[in-house]
Amino acid sequence: MAVIFLIIILFSTSKWETKSFIGDDIFFLIGCILVATGSLGRVWCSLYIAGYKNDSLVTLGSYSILRNPLYFFSLIGIIGIGFATKTLLIPIAFLLLFLVYYPNLIKSEEKRLLVIHGPKFEEYVKNTPSFFPKISLLIEPESYIVNPKIFKREIYRAFYFVSSIGIIEIFKGFHEAGILPVYLKIY
Repeated sequence: MAVIFLIIILFSTSKWETKSFIGDDIFFLIGCILVATGSLGRVWCSLYIAGYKNDSLVTLGSYSILRNPLYFFSLIGIIGIGFATKTLLIPIAFLLLFLVYYPNLIKSEEKRLLVIHGPKFEEYVKNTPSFFPKISLLIEPESYIVNPKIFKREIYRAFYFVSSIGIIEIFKGFHEAGILPVYLKIY
């Protein structure tokens, strides 16, 4: 999917970008805000899960307000990348792809966690929303031990979201300079 997306942004542009329409700038701003939120949210999640993913049931921090915070913040970041293209079609396509792929992945992971953690996981499922956060449940400890090597790897992964905005803008600059042809204009 990443290759298809890359090809699309290489050779397409927003129909709104060629007109005097402030909406494309608003889309870009929304995209930047969502990418920042998704990236920072992923780092927050990784702080709690880094080094603990397979050893214990993590129920603190972002995992106290929803069971799948990495996926939640990934979705926010992916939709942000879509909006950074200054289109509506790409963020909607990303949302639809997410909705097709991730629910089965979440169910599979939850079955695995039920086998590993049993009644403790059942209680967690009963009290913690699966995908939409409930901020009132937030539990954050005064201190927490983290595996720095794993956490650093997750910071790099979050960086991919942020760098994608720059890549999109570079491609747009190549379009404007005539270096890359535009074959498709999308809304």
